[in-house]
Parts: sequence; C-alpha cells; structure tokens
Amino acid sequence: MTQHWNRPIDLHVHSTCSDGTYTPSQLVDHACALHLGAFALTDHDSVAGLDEAFAYARKLEREGRDVPQIVPGIELSTEYRGKDVHIVGLFLNYHKKDFQNKLQGFLDSRIQRNLKMCALLREAGFDITYEKLTLSFPGRVITRAHYARYLYEHGYVGSTNEAFERYIGDGCPYFVPRKKITPAQAIRLILEADGIPILAHPILYHLSDKELDALTAQCKAAGLVGIEAIYPTYLPSNER
Repeated sequence: MTQHWNRPIDLHVHSTCSDGTYTPSQLVDHACALHLGAFALTDHDSVAGLDEAFAYARKLEREGRDVPQIVPGIELSTEYRGKDVHIVGLFLNYHKKDFQNKLQGFLDSRIQRNLKMCALLREAGFDITYEKLTLSFPGRVITRAHYARYLYEHGYVGSTNEAFERYIGDGCPYFVPRKKITPAQAIRLILEADGIPILAHPILYHLSDKELDALTAQCKAAGLVGIEAIYPTYLPSNER
C-alpha cells in the first residue's frame, strides 16, 4: 500500500466487524474515495476485519489503484472507576498467538454479558435473544449500539438514543456490566503485540480535570504513548 502521509488520515475507524457501517473492504473503497493517506481499522475488541481489509487493498493495488496505508489496530474496552474507558492500539502485530488468545477471552466475556442482557429484556417483554441479535448483525461483535438499533428497528423505541436512555445505558434497568480489564492491562496487551497504545476520546468520559489527570498519569506509567485529541463530537470548549 502506498504511503501518503501528507494527505488526511483517520486513525480511529470501525467496520461492520463491530459497530461500523461499512465492511472492511468497503472502508478501503471509502478511504480511496476520500483520498486519505492512511486509516486505522480499530474495531471494538476485535481484529477480525483486518485480514479482509489488507487482502482487498492488495487486490486494488494489483489493479493499479492508489490505496491508502492501512494501520492494523483495535479499540479495547476497559473500566476505570466505574466508567468505560477505551484504549486504541495502532500498528499491532495482531497475528501474535498470545494476543489472539487474550482477545478471545474478551470476546467470551462480551458474549456472556449479552446473554444476560437478552434474558433481562425478554423477562420485560421484549422479543429478543442473542441468536436474533447475531442474525440481525451477522459477523459482528455485538455491542450496545446493536441492541439500540434492534430495539429501534423492531418498534420498541423511537430512536437509538431512547434505547440507551431508557433501557441499556449505564445504570438503566437492562444494562449488565461485563468483566473488563483495566486501562493499564489494555496498554500492556497492546505493547506486547508491538502496538502503540492511545487513550481514546478522553472528553467522553466526563471526568473532572483532576480525575482525567490521574487517569492519564496511570496510563502513562503503564506505557501510554498518545491521547486522541480530535474526535467528531469535540467542541472548542472541550480544550484543556
């Protein structure tokens, strides 16, 4: 793949392997259409789309297409003081066996959480099972975003935001937390896979300045390399 680092890049992109809109191959096409210099595929707790993205990009190159650099990545879900905190890993050696084994443990934990959430929703009268979710969103790591879309598409809520606010958001009746690793553990895992750990969208965690300073200090001590400073929902007032 051609390196064009003088062009715009996007180092935080999701595919349909988690909660994205495009398949990995479609993301490559989309990046080409946008004339990106590079993009990182960073699906939630999954590297399942990377081989497809690289294979499709190589196919386009053989056809003489100018293809952006693809950065192999992931976005790991962690917990810090009761809040979801995400750590992005870039330039991963994602085929490492130990990394793959530990990642499967995260996916198994997510599946157990999803089974419990579906059971609670069924008890409340919702026609939902984990099997129906996976049929509705084949090949994806099921996240709460998929629950929201399922509830919206089946007429239970008027919007995906309503699904989070009433049913599946943090502290809501049908939310089930899952066992998560700490940010420091995620950072070490990324480093073990030869990757670069980045603290994702820190403003979204709604931490005080003191709390955010403490989080970043802990992450830095564990080996954090960077902080995501640009995100679509950020406002100029978020600057710190």
